[in-house]
Amino acid sequence: METFVKLEGVTKIYDTEGVRVSALKDVSFEIGKGEICVIVGQSGAGKTTLLNILGGMDTLTSGKVFLGGEEISAYSKRQLTRYRREDIGFVFQFYNLIPNLTALENVEMATELAKAPFSADEVLEDVGLAERKANFPAQLSGGEQQRVAIARALAKNPKLLLCDEPTGALDDSTGKTILKLLQDLSRNKGMTVVIITHNSAITEMADRVVRVKSGSIASVRVNEHAKSIEEIEW
Repeated sequence: METFVKLEGVTKIYDTEGVRVSALKDVSFEIGKGEICVIVGQSGAGKTTLLNILGGMDTLTSGKVFLGGEEISAYSKRQLTRYRREDIGFVFQFYNLIPNLTALENVEMATELAKAPFSADEVLEDVGLAERKANFPAQLSGGEQQRVAIARALAKNPKLLLCDEPTGALDDSTGKTILKLLQDLSRNKGMTVVIITHNSAITEMADRVVRVKSGSIASVRVNEHAKSIEEIEW
């Protein structure tokens, strides 16, 4: 498997009013192209800091981060802005849809800044919402709103899809539907997907599992026999 994401000795220290807090300590791991990587750990373990660094929303204290052979940790502020805009798709726990825009218009907004976007109509079809594209967020269920958020992230044609607790606001059944969608995107479109979660059950769907504890990597496991979502119980 071709290495696509690589972290080498990543350390992040926050200095708040003279108090130094180590959010990440000497973190190193790789993610293969087209893999689903699940990063799991308790609250405060450093998962979100990792995601923010991968997404270009935070900088490192030391170490290096590579995406597709490019050292993103060496980027200037302007380069990081372009990286966030063009290369990364973000999916959060809360959908952050614009309430006075339709599903289609929410997705189209994302394509306006992208370099080589997909058609908004097509990605809404990919996530099973072709019939709902004229609806406003308030007319959609939580699961449907999260599908719109995923379509919005995908429409940019990102190199990497970063998902922070993407099922956190959903019931178990709807959450499984969203995870199946992410798994299908990885399998069928070769999308590299990183999922941050505190739910260990989700690790069974992953190609690679990174466990984070107190800002350090507790373990990295390659899962040769990732399960489909339908096979996972929680």
